[in-house]
Amino acid sequence: MFMKRFILLFGLLAFFNYTDAQDSAKAASPDTVRVGIYITSIHDIDFKQKEYNVNFWLWLKYRNKDFDFLQNLEIPNAKNFTKSYSTIDTSNGMVYIVMKLQCEMKDSWKIGNFPFDRQRLRIHFENSQYDSRSLVFVADTLGNHFDPRFTLSGWTIDSCRLSVATKAYETAFGDETLAKPHMEYSSFRVILGIKREAGGLFWKMFLGMYIAFLIAYICFYIHADGVDSRFGLSVGALFAVIGNKYIIDSALPESTSFTLVDTLHGITLFFIFCVIAATAYSMKLVKNHKIKQANRFDMITAQVLLLLYILLNVYFIATASGS
Repeated sequence: MFMKRFILLFGLLAFFNYTDAQDSAKAASPDTVRVGIYITSIHDIDFKQKEYNVNFWLWLKYRNKDFDFLQNLEIPNAKNFTKSYSTIDTSNGMVYIVMKLQCEMKDSWKIGNFPFDRQRLRIHFENSQYDSRSLVFVADTLGNHFDPRFTLSGWTIDSCRLSVATKAYETAFGDETLAKPHMEYSSFRVILGIKREAGGLFWKMFLGMYIAFLIAYICFYIHADGVDSRFGLSVGALFAVIGNKYIIDSALPESTSFTLVDTLHGITLFFIFCVIAATAYSMKLVKNHKIKQANRFDMITAQVLLLLYILLNVYFIATASGS
């Protein structure tokens, strides 16, 4: 009799321990939020200010009604955003929210290969109230994520990738119960890859620079004793290239790295300097009554400089457009 009571008591204790363990596991595991996006428009890309505007539909499905994404939705890398439309369905024990948002986004542009650049437009979503211990995102990857009918002027959309990650904040946000100032939030991330249509833009921006170089190059076909004409054309071309660079730089964001724009202008300035140096040497030969040698030197130098200039430009442009 005692043995039966002991076995019964042991069984009840084991059952309650198992139930408590299940409840603890449920409490410890975060709720999932299924989230998807459909981008309808990207416009007003401001390359100088590093910003753009985007309109999209966002939908979320979850069970915990306390999440309240209508109030707690956060887009960390947005300057500001507005909800133009939203609807909520709480049937079947699920919360289903659909909203239309208009966002002014900030981003960092990579201008090393401008105007043959590729950019990534990033949009991140978080819940401002619940961290990753309570909430994790799951990406809804079914179907398209952007409207293929809308066109981005001057750009081609080549990819759209959805992912989820954990964003760490090295702060406790005033929570003194935490052992260290560290909190993590689940993040839903959208990365849209775009490529610039650079053909016409390249010639529009660099045509003046190439014409300036050709003006300086013509100096080799002016007779060696025309010193004033040769120096005047070369110096004028030098200032034209510098002016062209300032105009292009004014349309680009600030950068501490050496870009394709800097490279092409630097090469052009160096070769114009070579033209001026060659003119000075030709003038020296003419003063020493070596006119034939001066003419021969001009012809050889002209072909060598032109060939090197073309090869260097082709190499750097091909490298930038293919990277």
